[in-house]
Amino acid sequence: MTEVIAQPVPVTAPGFGLTKFLDPLRIPSVIGPHLWWRQEEVTIKAVRTRVRLHSQLPETEVWAYEGEFPGPTIEVRSGKRLRVAWTNDADGTIPLVAVQGPIAQAPGTVPGGYRDANGQLLPGFSLIDGVADLPAWQVVHLHGAMTNGGNDGWAHNAVLRGNAQLAEYPNGQQSTTMWYHDHAMAVTRFNVHAGLAGMYLIRDAEEDALNLPHGRHEIPLVLCDRNLDTDPATGALTGQLLFKIGVAPSGAPIPFTGPFNLVNGVIWPHLEVDTRWYRFRVLNASNSRFYRLNLVDEAGVAQHDAVRIIGTDGGLLPTPAPVPEGGLTLAPAERADVLIDFSRFAGQRLRLTDASAQGGPTEPDLMEFRVEDSARHDPFRLPERLSSSYVRLQHGTTVPEDHDHVFVALVPPGTAGEAHPQMWELRELTEAPPSLPAEGVLQVKDPATGEVRTFERVAALFDDTTTFFIDHGRWAVWNFLHFGGPTHPLHIHMAQFQLLTRRAFSLAQGNVAGFDVATGGTVAPLEVPPPGRPIERYEEGWKDTFQVAAGEWITVAGRHEGATGEFMYRCHILDHEDEGMMRPFVVHPPEVARFHVHPGGGHGGHEH
Repeated sequence: MTEVIAQPVPVTAPGFGLTKFLDPLRIPSVIGPHLWWRQEEVTIKAVRTRVRLHSQLPETEVWAYEGEFPGPTIEVRSGKRLRVAWTNDADGTIPLVAVQGPIAQAPGTVPGGYRDANGQLLPGFSLIDGVADLPAWQVVHLHGAMTNGGNDGWAHNAVLRGNAQLAEYPNGQQSTTMWYHDHAMAVTRFNVHAGLAGMYLIRDAEEDALNLPHGRHEIPLVLCDRNLDTDPATGALTGQLLFKIGVAPSGAPIPFTGPFNLVNGVIWPHLEVDTRWYRFRVLNASNSRFYRLNLVDEAGVAQHDAVRIIGTDGGLLPTPAPVPEGGLTLAPAERADVLIDFSRFAGQRLRLTDASAQGGPTEPDLMEFRVEDSARHDPFRLPERLSSSYVRLQHGTTVPEDHDHVFVALVPPGTAGEAHPQMWELRELTEAPPSLPAEGVLQVKDPATGEVRTFERVAALFDDTTTFFIDHGRWAVWNFLHFGGPTHPLHIHMAQFQLLTRRAFSLAQGNVAGFDVATGGTVAPLEVPPPGRPIERYEEGWKDTFQVAAGEWITVAGRHEGATGEFMYRCHILDHEDEGMMRPFVVHPPEVARFHVHPGGGHGGHEH
């Protein structure tokens, strides 16, 4: 293909001067240590490199694993241990420009737009202090892995250039779609934005027996959004990564979203496909953007009958699940294992679109599929059953009666004067406070008994005292209560979980009715919330990341086994995580726990 370099053209929506579907989809290379030479150790380097996000753009400077954006796909066999030396060889300071400005420019729906023709900052805009000076300080988290705490990518354990993070992954999990990304304390949003992410697949015999589409018919789709700078004199896109955010009246920054959507590091790519079934491993690797995915034909009609969801974050579903009527919503960090039957679309062009962008300032098209104009024999048949090892979790049966409960509150921006949304760890009180509302005190009625339960905030910031301690091998039900604000994708490290229940409190002006934002507490016991949004069939799968919308109380259950140490749970809107929505928890042997003295004693912060 002839390379076309950007000329000074008007940078206006929806195409911003770029031709849609011009470039082919890039397929990341594969590192298969147990497939090629039976290696058990590999070295993966993060380096500074230049890539082209669109053939009509100049090159873009990024940090990338093995020089690829996204990084190479790592494939392993279940039960085969892999050791990785994640080597930081990225030189210089971070390759992006970070600016903030008036809320009308948020969330960065236009490129450039913060400088005048002479290159001076426009009124209200400023560089985000300190970002230009950030060195390559990196640590890798294998998202979804059950590995010991020392290998999990503890946020404070980032290393500078010339050093390596040594990690060991047992891979003692079923076949699944995971991904690896940077996790450095307070700068994850910038490091991931600079390009530090890639996919990691575990395969097993159960998956092999299904004879799913494979080889060139199995393709990763890493979705993310970016913004690009412009030349202030000509308005032409420069290719420079631009981290541009708005600022709310409260002073809180608006999480990044950008006008360009990339698939495997390409803006609006196309893929030539055969008239047969394909398997796509889909990942939302954006900082904060939610995608509502649909496959649409040339007339713009959704073709859900041709699509089946066969897996989620933690592995295969028991049976193929349909795409919800409005599309498949993926929050940041969520994955979906998807099959598409192109045999019914010979000679047609289909598009993967983001329905949430429909009618907005961002182009809804993500990529195009160009189906061959002929029929061919396809040996694959959609199986009625996928995972025979899957068991649906239920309170009191598959989740034993003897389990722990963890309670976490999500509170809206402005709570008790705090500009950012917050994540509070809660401890139950045996006595009610003398008066309500009181800062950090929440009262709710238990859905099982109707009894009033009173909780107080015991931690909010990452470096507050650790309060959640869970015995190794023990089941726990995590309760997330969202009192208002944006939807948060909550990610829990170390184990896989299932969504048990989803209830919804009444809202008033976007916050839970009865929650006093100014004080930061409930004014009276909240009534038992009725059932909320139905749990979709695909949502019953094993997962590590869960969407929690304003007013919702969700419960998720998992068994904390197979690894020990100190782990994290967090909001996977990376701006929220860096602004404080991340907390530690400990998994340790019960024989050791009896000797461990910590605030609250016993299993401080949660109950049996």
